[in-house]
Amino acid sequence: MTTETYPTLDHSRVDAFAERLLSIITAGALNLMISIGHRTGLFDDLANLPPSTSVQIADRTHLNERYVREWLGAMTSGRIIEYYPADGTYKLPAEHAALLTRGAQPLNFASTTQFFSILGGVEDKIVKCFRSGGGVPYQDFHRFHEVMAEESTQTVVAALTDHILPLADRLIERLEEGIDVLDIGCGSGRALCRMAFEYPSSRFIGFDFCVDAVNAAQAEAERQGLTNLRFERRDVTQLGLSNQFDLITAFDAIHDQAHPHTVLAQIEAALRPGGTFLMQDILASSHLEKNIENPLATFLYAISCMHCMTVSLAHDGAGLGTCWGRELAEKMLRDAGFTDISVNKLPHDDMNYYYLAKKRS
Repeated sequence: MTTETYPTLDHSRVDAFAERLLSIITAGALNLMISIGHRTGLFDDLANLPPSTSVQIADRTHLNERYVREWLGAMTSGRIIEYYPADGTYKLPAEHAALLTRGAQPLNFASTTQFFSILGGVEDKIVKCFRSGGGVPYQDFHRFHEVMAEESTQTVVAALTDHILPLADRLIERLEEGIDVLDIGCGSGRALCRMAFEYPSSRFIGFDFCVDAVNAAQAEAERQGLTNLRFERRDVTQLGLSNQFDLITAFDAIHDQAHPHTVLAQIEAALRPGGTFLMQDILASSHLEKNIENPLATFLYAISCMHCMTVSLAHDGAGLGTCWGRELAEKMLRDAGFTDISVNKLPHDDMNYYYLAKKRS
């Protein structure tokens, strides 16, 4: 089929869209190469160094030169790395290194590109779900917890004590005095480890359904010698706890749940009267038309289709998806019995809202 099949086409629009599709394909290829550059440490090696040949780069990084050279070809043609043909050397501009290296501020975009190769690994299963329904369970996503831990380090852990926890009135002071804290969907536990280290008088526990994540979190707590912290594999829809915690947190976890209404009700019950629920979740509206101008909307809906929604549907869940949105989130918090609900956005984080909700005294 050619464009001649559609005689009324505006061919200028066809050409413009063809150019856009070509840029999408190119960007997809670069995404894979950027992920490899992050995982192999190539970007970190190239940062703040004078121009180097592919042999010099391979020697420094202990990588295969032929692969390094091909990767450099993609990075050069993609206008990410500069190439000097006179002496065959390559340089990563400082302005690019600022967004592609570990410790980059405000964000290492290279870390985020890893999600797409992970999601590509379940594409066949997602296609099957399009035809027959159901979902893809969490354990089918290779490396997901590892990459989420990196993401959490950038968005949550780095801002935890200076920006996130101070959102709740007197919370820092209470943590210093000593309170009981639970983290729901703790993953690899980096946020909770940070809190346990900063506030040794408080007591911390993390729950997650994934045994690999719990094991990784417990190992990290032991490595740091944290004695006020423990982790458990737990189905958070069946907490069965009452009036036990002063603070419960959930970082980017509630919208993935199979039964989020039940989880929120269990959280409310587990808090002591006047206790605080701190929830980080995606910055989006519950209405598609309000998300269209959000520059991250396409990314969010794609991540939702390929992960967040499907892991919930795999357990016959609600399948809220990434863009369940502020409107629905506030309603569900109210339905769970929470009061004094506030929604906050932090300057460093364009992807998340930070919800604060109180249990009635």
